[in-house]
Amino acid sequence: MSILAWIEDQRKLKLLKSPKYTEQITETGQGLWTRCDNCGVILYIKHLKENERVCFGCGYHLQMNSYERIESLIDEGTWRPLDEMLSPGDPLEFKDQKQYTERLKDAQQRTGMQDGVQTGTGLLDGIPVALGVMDFNFMGGSMGSVVGEKITRLIEYATQAGLSLIIVCASGGARMQEGIFSLMQMAKISAALQIHQANAKLLYISVLTSPTTGGVTASFAMLGDLIFAEPKALIGFAGRRVIEQTLREQLPDDFQTSEYLLHHGLVDLIVPRSYLKQALSETITFHKNAPFKPEGIITHGVQLPNNLVHQEHLNRELLKKADSSYQELVNAFNELLEMTSDTENMESILRQKTKTLSEGVHGKSILWQAKYGKVENGQTKLSNLKITAD
Repeated sequence: MSILAWIEDQRKLKLLKSPKYTEQITETGQGLWTRCDNCGVILYIKHLKENERVCFGCGYHLQMNSYERIESLIDEGTWRPLDEMLSPGDPLEFKDQKQYTERLKDAQQRTGMQDGVQTGTGLLDGIPVALGVMDFNFMGGSMGSVVGEKITRLIEYATQAGLSLIIVCASGGARMQEGIFSLMQMAKISAALQIHQANAKLLYISVLTSPTTGGVTASFAMLGDLIFAEPKALIGFAGRRVIEQTLREQLPDDFQTSEYLLHHGLVDLIVPRSYLKQALSETITFHKNAPFKPEGIITHGVQLPNNLVHQEHLNRELLKKADSSYQELVNAFNELLEMTSDTENMESILRQKTKTLSEGVHGKSILWQAKYGKVENGQTKLSNLKITAD
């Protein structure tokens, strides 16, 4: 054995004998400081969160997660999530450097979400709205089958309930691990928006944040009745380098920014993050009070939401209608109490023997027979009452 091989073996042996330390993930483990992506200023994370993640030096809007976004837009205590347990599968059994299922598990553990969007209802300055918020921290906010399904269900719920719809977009586009299944979500969401906007005549506001690219930009992000954007947000379809290589031209410095899109008419308004809630509230109020609004029609009719809670309520109602014997018994007993309260002499009830008291729901008459027992002194007592159904 050479001296170099001996040294290498000793090094490996030392590594094997060294103690293993497990790092616990805590709030402090994520770091106390961060750097602005625009000006490079060092920022204290606690103060940055209080300022809605807007840089104190240059006013640049850093990325917000979905929880912070909901907290900044929805009134406290009014958020009601929808389909929060809907989780993705692996239909293509996709594998690159890691299994797709492992990537999903890592993202779910890191973010605490099942997929890259949160949907639900709440009050925005006292106005009921349906809100969807995409989270870029979950696999780049990519749109898979679950993201498309949750957004579609949110749109359908808003259409049935007559709510204004707000979707906050932050995505890198369609999720490549699901292939054609992710691309199908573009058409599905667009079809649901067609009914919400064109048929039901309801308001849809799209809020574009940085970044909003790919298939999300090509579908529901740019279909809003009003399109808001945050300052200096990256918004586009293909990447800047791909466009430059295709056109063989040098693009402007502000290309694919919200200011560039506003100048070319693709965005209606640029709203700073601190004024976004107020702008949305005033816009929805103005739309609500607008005169001469056309009446909307849902072509396929009003339908019950298809979730487990409503299915359970529906099953219970059907069981009540199918089994009406309990209600008939209650009605008969109430009529019997009224009859006994009006009769002073119980012997008159004994002479009646039988009495039809209630009519069945399905047309069948229930014949109730009151039988009274005798005690030693010859008097009838209500405690000896027996009711039988014929």
